[in-house]
Amino acid sequence: MSDSSNQFNFSQALDTAVRTPGAIMEAYSAFHNFSIGNQLLALIQCHARGLSPGPIKTFKGWQAHGRFVKKGERALILCMPITFKHKSVETGAGELDSDDAFTTSFVYKPRWFVISQTDGEEFELPTLPTWNAETALKNLNITQIPFIDTDGNSQGYARLREIAINPVAQVPHKTFFHETAHVEIGHTAEADFNDSERIPRNLREVEAEAVALLCCEALNLDGAKYCRGYIQGWLNGDSIPESSAKKIFGAAERILKAGRPQSKESGEYVN
Repeated sequence: MSDSSNQFNFSQALDTAVRTPGAIMEAYSAFHNFSIGNQLLALIQCHARGLSPGPIKTFKGWQAHGRFVKKGERALILCMPITFKHKSVETGAGELDSDDAFTTSFVYKPRWFVISQTDGEEFELPTLPTWNAETALKNLNITQIPFIDTDGNSQGYARLREIAINPVAQVPHKTFFHETAHVEIGHTAEADFNDSERIPRNLREVEAEAVALLCCEALNLDGAKYCRGYIQGWLNGDSIPESSAKKIFGAAERILKAGRPQSKESGEYVN
């Protein structure tokens, strides 16, 4: 996405993540308070302008920390939610009904600056948030059950809001993200999934593996190279559809956020 664009192409961003090792980790390290979509969006703009990625805030946000935006710096574009009332929705008493009166839309606004665009008082760089699988499952209302499949090639499976991981899975945490993604994307509302490392079966498998890639990269865990091979082999040069890419980013964001100790991240906008 260019500075002048008002739309974010999720499919292109995901293609960048799949084909560029380290891109997600760089974006997550610098902009973890924001959604993955906004992290990549900020990183793309930083690279295009030659800016060093780092903490990001609005003009007033930096002022609150005793820093000021340098003269001539252009704001970065990020996605933000705008909530508005429907004027036509009224109750008999002439008051807006709370359930139907509000709509939230996502718009792209140039309001953010990275620390390298500012000067002023010293700023303590924030540390990366910790992440815990048990915390994530609890917050997502997903239960991990014992693995009982007799297929030796099965890495794990998911059903309804349950997942199971083979104790001897090749990369257990990658399989954890993959199976959790099946649940979060909504695949298990239709059928159970038994996953083998050998044969990618359909787009739903690629969606789940792409979530695993984003999570492994963001948390700097092993397994991303296996994800890339799995995804690229199935796609055979094609791109992941935009509708799937949106689901992938959304599921990865929910999984990463659910495993953090904080209940709410300041400045976060979910695309």
